[in-house]
Amino acid sequence: MNSVTHAGRILVVDDDPTVAEVVARYLARDGHEVVCVADGRAALRKAVDQPPDLVVLDLMLPGMDGLEVCRRLRETSTVPIVMLTALGAETDRLIGLETGADDYVTKPFSPRELALRVRSVLRRARGALVPAGPSGPLRDGDLIVDVGAHEAHRRRPGGAGERLALTSREFDLLAFLLRHPRQAFTRDELLERVWDWTFGDSSTVTVHVRRLREKIEDDPAAPRRIVTVWGVGYRYEPAGDQR
Repeated sequence: MNSVTHAGRILVVDDDPTVAEVVARYLARDGHEVVCVADGRAALRKAVDQPPDLVVLDLMLPGMDGLEVCRRLRETSTVPIVMLTALGAETDRLIGLETGADDYVTKPFSPRELALRVRSVLRRARGALVPAGPSGPLRDGDLIVDVGAHEAHRRRPGGAGERLALTSREFDLLAFLLRHPRQAFTRDELLERVWDWTFGDSSTVTVHVRRLREKIEDDPAAPRRIVTVWGVGYRYEPAGDQR
């Protein structure tokens, strides 16, 4: 598939001009329009003035760090975010995912790897990588997931449906689980089958499950839909099967 098909406007936030230049050059080769800024406040202003299709965000920034930028973006936007983190800083990576990042690349990194990650996240965010299965909306009780429109809604008692603010990876995970009710999956299986990762830290699955529970469970501390299967991983329990 031609990568230009999935080209978009990319906001690169990094205070190292050499890194920003290299990243911008590789992304431009994929047909993206790239805008670079060197600090968090400039990134927030640019995101409002010229909303990007994806943000490449360095964790370590002067003044406002990348985590705070990510947090503020997530208050108003579900724009995909790929975070750049230091090699070996597992805690920072997990906090970044907790804050709402969709993916991360560790420094030092291959610019080509970053470009491929950006392409993959953009395609998923646009619904280009749809899991195999029926094309119609997925329904479970008060939950409706429209894979084609890449939207999820939850009906509130006595009210209209509320659109769920899901990141692309959260959406992919929810759609996959709805397609495979009452099947237990390990974290490694979810990494590969949901996001096509043949490598990666399985703890990222734990983070996305936790965030998803906060958005679809009545009580995230006592989940009834996405349940933990001890010694295995996770399983989705349809609302109709709950007692």
